[in-house]
Amino acid sequence: MTVTGNYRSRFPVLFVGHGTPLNAIRDNIFTQTWARLGQTIRPRAILSISAHWYTRGTRVTALERPPTIYDFVYRNLGHLSYPAPGSPSLARRVAELLQPAPVMNDRQWGLDHGTWSVLLKTYPAANIPVVQLSIDGMESTRFHFDLGRRLRPLRDEGVFIIASGNIVHNLNLSIRSGPEIPYPWAERFDATVREKLLSRNWNDLIEYQTLGDDWAYAIPTPDHYLPLLYALGAADELEPLSFPAEGIVSGSMSMRSVLFGAV
Repeated sequence: MTVTGNYRSRFPVLFVGHGTPLNAIRDNIFTQTWARLGQTIRPRAILSISAHWYTRGTRVTALERPPTIYDFVYRNLGHLSYPAPGSPSLARRVAELLQPAPVMNDRQWGLDHGTWSVLLKTYPAANIPVVQLSIDGMESTRFHFDLGRRLRPLRDEGVFIIASGNIVHNLNLSIRSGPEIPYPWAERFDATVREKLLSRNWNDLIEYQTLGDDWAYAIPTPDHYLPLLYALGAADELEPLSFPAEGIVSGSMSMRSVLFGAV
């Protein structure tokens, strides 16, 4: 089934474990999965919530031509760009839906690697308008879930909501050479989140600090976990749920992706 056309079918929501920016130049099971999703899901526009736009207050990109942001240390990626158009009209619609939460139009930020490294593989033609929504680092987990819920109408308007982060993300403990054997705590926490997703226990996922002791290693900072809560909010608890990709890389990073809705 290809989701496209007149948009009478509700678009799915995707949480994607984006991992390293080097995935932009790699061919692996994760990038192949992203490519297959792009061949199946054809939206009129994309709203991305990336872990790498972590702000004070909520912002939305309002540029006609958002720049490609190189927010990493890898010099061998500088030749890449993702020149997708923006959509000021979608930015206005997002701000409207999120009321009464204040949303600031941002005309400086563009597409960071949490967005473009995935979209480069998913929609390589870069011809679909993309808008980014920031994550307010001063707010509670419940606040982010509630914003995701307010974004749900976009799914009936031809917009593909992609939340980009990592369920387990601990760079300080990542294995950079030798066998990348997953840490037991990383496997356990990823499995716990998977079980909570399958049982539709959204509240436990929102209150992730109640999920045993492993969360402190898995989520040393919340920025990469919070995108999942936007996806949960935009999802319907009763709709199909699947895991297009999964696995632990570098010992301490979950590449699990979660697709809400039938494709």
